[in-house]
Amino acid sequence: MGNEAHRAPRTGEAAAPGDERAPDGVEDLDQDAEEVIAAVLTASRLLVAISARALAGVDPSLTLPQLRTLVVLDSRGPVKLATLAAALGVNPSTAMRMVDRLAAAGSVTRKANPGNRREVVLELTTEGRALVAQVLAHRHAEIAAIVARLPADQRAGLVRSLRALAEAADEPPVPPRPAPPPEPAAP
Repeated sequence: MGNEAHRAPRTGEAAAPGDERAPDGVEDLDQDAEEVIAAVLTASRLLVAISARALAGVDPSLTLPQLRTLVVLDSRGPVKLATLAAALGVNPSTAMRMVDRLAAAGSVTRKANPGNRREVVLELTTEGRALVAQVLAHRHAEIAAIVARLPADQRAGLVRSLRALAEAADEPPVPPRPAPPPEPAAP
């Protein structure tokens, strides 16, 4: 209740005298939305840390943007450069520099498009697919350990909330996968 004086009025509420909010019904986000934003930012920080640890455990030279590129290629199959750039939200020259680095590392190949020889199609190599699988397996294991600590009713609510967030961002869903097999123990 101590925050009531600091929150923006909800839709339909009148602003307090002296309130400097935008006129004509244009309002700042309310306190509930700000709490959601803070929770999503915290979760984002956690997920980026999990991805960074997975990368460090598999290939410390691979960057998060490079991993994102590999994951897009893994999930979409062979694509043209413009399609990859759009999926990554970058311009084609940035995507090409990323592909150059990944091709030099042996993770991506470039092939002429059979339907149009002037176009190049990008595809993961066997090594690139294995790298993605390893990083995702590490990430899956760490997330599974965290999720296992949640009560069942909170898991269900989290699934609904995260799906709603992904849909609002037009992010294609990742189908549930069985847990990856454990890595063989060292002799």
